[in-house]
Amino acid sequence: MTQFAFLSSSTFLKVPADGDKRPYGIAGICWDGSVTNRPGARFGPRAIREASHTLCDGIHPLFDVSPADTLADLGDLVLPNTSRDAMRAALTEQVDPLIAQRHMVWLGGDHSITLPLLRRYRQHFGRPLAVVHFDAHCDTWSDHFGEPSGHGTWAREAMQEGLVVDSCFTQIGIRSSGERAAREYVRDRGGLIFTSRDLRGLESPAQLAPLCHQVRERLAAHGQPPVYLSLDIDCLDPAFAPGTGTPEPGGMTSNQVLTLLEQLVDLPWVGMDCVEVAPAYDRAEITSLAAAHFVWTYLAGRISRALATTRAEG
Repeated sequence: MTQFAFLSSSTFLKVPADGDKRPYGIAGICWDGSVTNRPGARFGPRAIREASHTLCDGIHPLFDVSPADTLADLGDLVLPNTSRDAMRAALTEQVDPLIAQRHMVWLGGDHSITLPLLRRYRQHFGRPLAVVHFDAHCDTWSDHFGEPSGHGTWAREAMQEGLVVDSCFTQIGIRSSGERAAREYVRDRGGLIFTSRDLRGLESPAQLAPLCHQVRERLAAHGQPPVYLSLDIDCLDPAFAPGTGTPEPGGMTSNQVLTLLEQLVDLPWVGMDCVEVAPAYDRAEITSLAAAHFVWTYLAGRISRALATTRAEG
């Protein structure tokens, strides 16, 4: 498989390509066979890894920890790249042991990869998950341009399959055109939607505290289900992320996303994906740099919380 140009040769933060006892892992899912506009997200994992090398020792300025010593980069999953169903079958076989062994971050790839991942997490934990979903698009359409499933249907499918707690499904940054039935699907099923318009002018921790409070309230009311983060890079305005397949003006800033990742560090996160980075359309690598910083911040937050818990128990 190494002959394919979209597979990665470098690792995130230059960490080891394996590491049996390292509790955190990264893997690439180089699939973009479900895009509806510009292809190229199969090259996202490689670009995100290379962008992470600018983080040097990886010590986070807020959390004061680096993921480097506890993280293993497990490379890219070996997947067929023409059949969605075959891709999902191959993904399942490879994902299950990784979820069982480590706290994983998945680098996409287009957003259709999230549905099979949620199926495996639902199986692993034996209960539906809460989801925090950053995106420009609602991803709740009833079909994928005539096909039953794709990168614009996964959220609807996850709800219909019982993979998630509907009331604990939170969408952030939504702003694309779309019929009301799709646009309001999550809210109609009891979830939360914070549109990009709702967030205009809100950037600091104090300004975004009401959003974080609502998310925490929902989780507490439903017994603190495990939380999965799905971050589509097109949640950002194209000024911050031109390198994506379906850019939408009027989006979030990098500061808004980073603030929310930092302020929601206390949630019971169990995994993350970062998807839809398409480096062929990028400018000066700013999209892949943003993605690398989001993944780094998520991982540093997890390690910081784990260390705090260890100190408290000791």
